Amino acid sequence: MSDALRRIQDLRSLIDHHNKLYHGLDSPEITDAQYDELFRELILLEEAHPEISRANSPTQRVGQTPQGRFASLAHPSPMFSLANAFSDAEVSAFAEKCKKNSDSDEDVPFVIEPKIDGVAVNLTYRNGVLEKGATRGDGVVGEDVTANIKTITSIPQSIIPQIGTPPDFCEIRGEVYLDKNAFVELNNTREENGEAPFANPRNAAAGSLRQLDPDITASRTLKAFFYAIGKVENTDKPKTQMEVLQRLHNWGFPVNERFALANSVDECLQHYYQLLRERDGLPFEIDGMVIKVNDIALQLELGEVSRSPRWAIAYKFPAEQKQTTLQNIIVQVGRTGVLTPVALLSPVEIGGVVVSRATLHNFDEIEKKDIRLGDCVIIQRAGDVIPAVVEVVLASRSGNAEKIPLPTHCPVCGTEVLKLAQEVAYRCPNERCPARIKERILHFVSRKGMDIDGVGEEVVEKLISRGLLTDVADLFALRVDDLAPLERIAQKSAGNIVAATAAAKNPPLEKFIFALGIRHIGEYTARLLTHTFNSMPKLMAAEKEELEAIHGIGKEMAQSLYDFLRSDDNKLLVAKLLAQGVNPLAPAKDVRKKPLQGMLFVFTGKLAKMEREEAKRLVTELGARTSESISAKTTYLVTGSNSGSKLDKARLLNIKVISEDDFLNMIAEHEQ
Repeated sequence: MSDALRRIQDLRSLIDHHNKLYHGLDSPEITDAQYDELFRELILLEEAHPEISRANSPTQRVGQTPQGRFASLAHPSPMFSLANAFSDAEVSAFAEKCKKNSDSDEDVPFVIEPKIDGVAVNLTYRNGVLEKGATRGDGVVGEDVTANIKTITSIPQSIIPQIGTPPDFCEIRGEVYLDKNAFVELNNTREENGEAPFANPRNAAAGSLRQLDPDITASRTLKAFFYAIGKVENTDKPKTQMEVLQRLHNWGFPVNERFALANSVDECLQHYYQLLRERDGLPFEIDGMVIKVNDIALQLELGEVSRSPRWAIAYKFPAEQKQTTLQNIIVQVGRTGVLTPVALLSPVEIGGVVVSRATLHNFDEIEKKDIRLGDCVIIQRAGDVIPAVVEVVLASRSGNAEKIPLPTHCPVCGTEVLKLAQEVAYRCPNERCPARIKERILHFVSRKGMDIDGVGEEVVEKLISRGLLTDVADLFALRVDDLAPLERIAQKSAGNIVAATAAAKNPPLEKFIFALGIRHIGEYTARLLTHTFNSMPKLMAAEKEELEAIHGIGKEMAQSLYDFLRSDDNKLLVAKLLAQGVNPLAPAKDVRKKPLQGMLFVFTGKLAKMEREEAKRLVTELGARTSESISAKTTYLVTGSNSGSKLDKARLLNIKVISEDDFLNMIAEHEQ
């Protein structure tokens, strides 16, 4: 076997392995840049050795075959992946090939768009109504994620054109993504909950979109941009890519407004370097710029190769990685007790930012990557947000590199740590640990919590050490005389802090719930709770079945919330806050009473005329709630074909049972 054949076979096997991890399991082992290097090497070797069969090579395939967690869904027309460019010369060569196939000696006009680092999706609309949503999969067949797609608020449920009428049928293609702030918050929450963090926003978006429980997807605040129209029936087709984007906007789809027309390759390159300069300041992650031939007739003439269109290319950004030395680690303790190792590094600049610390995520990650003190490590700003250790440069390891020991006791209070079998996290179980108290207070006063100015980490640490803060309620008992003697806090600053706590005594109820720092309860869930229980006393009295009945709250969230509400310490804390004059305000009531207000619907069996998620949406818009389980509080059980045990339980409890047709008649009556 020749060296070239051996290397080609090794690369194909390696790339298939990483494709499965990236596309199928949302758990990459290598960075995008490292993957691109492997893929590029394989392309060059195959081009140099055309005698070696390429039919089964990953260079001839799109994405990854669906893994079976979801039903498969065939795309009405194929979805392709983009070829990559990594230099100005490669972009110029691409533009020259396009020009040779045009009927003009003039430069070919292109449309440039930011390359969103998300998950490609294909949506189908029939008579203007969202019918199905699928991941790209292998380009021919994707995964049916319709129920999850319908939870993303930026995706239209119906096409409502500003001008004209919607087509009888069409495919709409775009990218589902998680913005940078949501990515940071999600990873912080996962680490606090003892879960492994996502490697980057793309994997976070993929993991969120591919949840079996749509309520979890709904809580992740996914967004989407759209950029293409696939198969379309009974409507005139756009003649240019610019018209495609304009039509998508007209139909109500969010389009990334940073697209532009470039009349030459030089203009494409100018846009690329401008976008590269602005990259860090964008609220979403991009990993390059897409360049497309504007004229769709020329697109059709250029056609496609096995996995990529010849009329488009992605000019990838250079990876922002640097090598440095891991000097030491410190262990931080979060508000739920999770111990997070943080690497202390020899300072190095990445993307204009000097980095001296990087997350190691958890101790399992340290063991998996065999990271040791004194190692030369590669660091990267994960998602251009959080510096993270990517890997160890083993060739540079010295004999003095020390293994990092697993924690046995909390580094702050000395309590023996716990590690549950189902978690990757080590936890300090001591509720009175000063570090946990500090983190709970900092969460409580944060902008998304009670939004109390002037109470930062330094002030909180001093107040805890003086015994003036033992919980968040103590904030509202602080006086100027308590604060003024503290080092570096002047009389005026002390007065400002006391005034800020007084001004925060009437927060919106949803901010108050979020500020309490209940495990698994984020902003989205706090908002749901606010609209269901419009006061803290009502929420404190809620039964677990009532919490589980809220559409958007899963069983794990409901259990965590119920445990918090039933804890004597937490009951005392909430009572103490209310006694200090804190008065959470319920949202203003909608004076228009909705026709199904107060009703609770449960669905069972397969509905013939609509998806179950669509039925849930209809009753929710009319003021009702939905649940997955039958209880004495259920108003109606709606039955489809193959109804199961819910029907027996409903009859036992004398719950009103109605058919799908009865349900649709009820909806039609109330929508008039």
